[in-house]
Parts: sequence; C-alpha cells; structure tokens
Amino acid sequence: MKVNSALEAVSLIKSGHNVYLHTAAATPVALVEAMTARASELYNVSIYQMHTEGSAPYAEPEYEDIFKINSMFIGGNVRKAHKEGRANFIPCFLSEVPIMIRSGVIPVDVALIQVSPPDKHGYCSLGVSVDATKAAVDTAKIVIAQVNPRMPRTHGDGLIHISKFNRYVEIEAELPEHPAHELTDIEKKIGVHIAGMVEDGATLQLGIGAIPDAVLSCLGSHKNLGVHTEMFSDGVIPLIEQGVINNKLKTKHKDYLVSGFMIGSRKLYDFVDDNPMIRMLDIQYVNDTAVIRRLPKMTSINSAIEVDLTGQICADSIGTMMYSGVGGQMDFIRGASLSPGGKPIIALPATTSRGESKIVPLLKPGAGVVTTRAHVHYVVTEFGVADLYGKSIKQRAKALINIAHPNHREELSRAASERFKGHYFK
Repeated sequence: MKVNSALEAVSLIKSGHNVYLHTAAATPVALVEAMTARASELYNVSIYQMHTEGSAPYAEPEYEDIFKINSMFIGGNVRKAHKEGRANFIPCFLSEVPIMIRSGVIPVDVALIQVSPPDKHGYCSLGVSVDATKAAVDTAKIVIAQVNPRMPRTHGDGLIHISKFNRYVEIEAELPEHPAHELTDIEKKIGVHIAGMVEDGATLQLGIGAIPDAVLSCLGSHKNLGVHTEMFSDGVIPLIEQGVINNKLKTKHKDYLVSGFMIGSRKLYDFVDDNPMIRMLDIQYVNDTAVIRRLPKMTSINSAIEVDLTGQICADSIGTMMYSGVGGQMDFIRGASLSPGGKPIIALPATTSRGESKIVPLLKPGAGVVTTRAHVHYVVTEFGVADLYGKSIKQRAKALINIAHPNHREELSRAASERFKGHYFK
C-alpha cells in the first residue's frame, strides 16, 4: 500500500520486532529516521544490519533501551555504539548471513529497504545492494520500501514486485557516494606489485578503497579479465570501457560482471542502471566457496589491520575493540586458494598512519584472527610480496620481515629469533 510519508510507512513497526536494514548505499535513510522518530512509542526493537550508510540516529545513547543493535559488519555510523558497549556484534561469514536469515537463526519481522521505481510490469529493483537483503525480503513478515527514482535498476536477483510491499513511500534522495581519492605513493606501489601477480584471463574479487583502486589503475595492459566479487566501485568502469574487463573467459556467468553490492560515485550508479552486463546476485551464491573455486585464476584481494609473523590475519578488530567484521574475506580467500591457478592476496601498507608496523611479532591481545595461518597464501605491502604458501613458520617470518618497513625489520628479526629459540637464521 502506498502512503504519503515515511512516518506513516514505518507505523507498522511494533515493540519487540526484529528489523533488518538494507545495506550500504541502499540504506533507506528516510525510513530509518522515521523509525527513530517513533522511539517514544517503541521498546525492545532489535535492529539487524551489516554496513549501512547515512545517519544511524537509533544508535545514539538515549535510545539504548529502545533499539538493540546487532551488527554483522560494523560501519562507521555505529562504531561508537559498539565501542561503548551499546551494540552487539555477530561474527559470521558474509556468505552465511542469508543462510542465518532464511533458517530463522536471525528472524526478520520487518525489512526496511530502498528500491527503484516499478517498471511497467510492477517490478522494482534492490539496485545497488542485493547481498543478504534478498533473503530478508523473502522471509520478512512485513516489507516497507522507500521508492527512490535515484536508485538504479539492476539486473539479477534483486527484482521485487511492488505487491510484495506492505507499505511504500516515494521519496527521491541522492544515494551516498564514495568518490575515489588521489592515490598515495604507497598505495601505487602496492597496486603495481599486485597487478604484476594478476594473469591475463583472471577473475577478480576486490572491494572499495585505495588499494583496489590502485590495482585496477595498473591493469590497463591486461587482457580478458573477469569480475566475480562481493562488492565493487568506480575503478572497474575504465577497464570495462577499454575492454580489459570483458568476462569472456569466465566459466560461470560468462560475459557478465557478478557482484552482491556496490558503492561509489553517481557515475557508477548511472553506469550500472539497466546495464545487462552487471548481475547483482544473492550473496549466499556470490560468496559460496563452491562457486568461487570453479572460476580459474580467481584472484582475491583483501585487506588487513595487522599480520603476525606466522601469517595470522587480523581484519576485524583493533585489539579487543571490534572495528568492522569478518565479511567475505574468508569466503574468497578459501575459494581463490582452491581455484585452478587462483591467488588469494592480503594487501596492506607496511605501517599505520602513526608509523607503527602492521607486520607484528604477535597480534594485539584480543585481536581476532579472520584468516588463519593455514589459509593465507600471499601478503603484499609497498615493499614487495611474501609468498607464505607451503612455507614453514620460520620461512614465513623471514618472508614477512622482508616486506615490513625497513625501520621495523631489526626489531622483528629479534622477536623472531627469540621466538624460534635462536634458530631463526638457520
């Protein structure tokens, strides 16, 4: 049923409901703000979300007893609430979020979503984020939609007939944008190293941010690349236009770029609008290791907060403080490692902004291991590539010290020598 205001649309939310929020750039900010405006009428409303964009007013301290936040991936707009203990974190692989929703482990009473206007047949699109939202729409008792003409219509799993909506309101608003910034010398060097590892005919998984952009900027002379990724941003557009990314050699979804969600600039949103080359699919499928491993030369590029000398990867926390989440890193690290000719890559600057080494003797107390030492293959910094696959603990330590910042190598060598009982250099 169409209504005239976001406040009227969210009037279906009741105390005790479990509410799922559409992800990333598709977050229906008007509905979220209207829900929060009803705080005095509600109590014990559980919010389930991954990374969302825009304001998150329900995360303010005064609403702690009204809205219970449950994050499967922590975005910047709720990070303070998590740091202060006013929110809950659910560790999980991104590929399993739809499974948890469909099985009822995470029960969804209400799905708040944002969609494109209906076509002549009445079908709207989830647009820039299909991810786990498709599962939430399929299982929710109540679906409330913000219909936005600025939301691109995308092909794939995200088509929903308007009759599925219990309430919808038409609100035009710009989507959140993440324009690329000018690359630093460090980011460029990392991009060059990784680009040198990418083979012609490879299929890529990469996300948003400086390092993926740096890699993509170095791939102009490559041929017949494909993309199968949980998310992507503007960096793929020039390579598609140049014919470098054509998806012709993919064994699954040949000729199509496959993703679960995207975030970037308005140029990206216009590029994907009604573009049949782009298929936005359910993340349970996109991130399924059994699917990923069937793509030859699958090259997965993921980031880390810190790496210890044995190859353990912390990517979700800074010590005991939860910072982000597991996401799809392990889905693709494992899938790429099992792919014929696949290359799972962890990329990070050698130091933090304060000059501290990101390659460390031991992870910080309480730090989470997202990728285990048994799963890691390649670690890349601006100083080179460490190939850890099939290497002993001592060999790994040597390789990682060689790509650490020179200012920290002596200290790391001492730590390794002490840890390995004086036999480090033998």
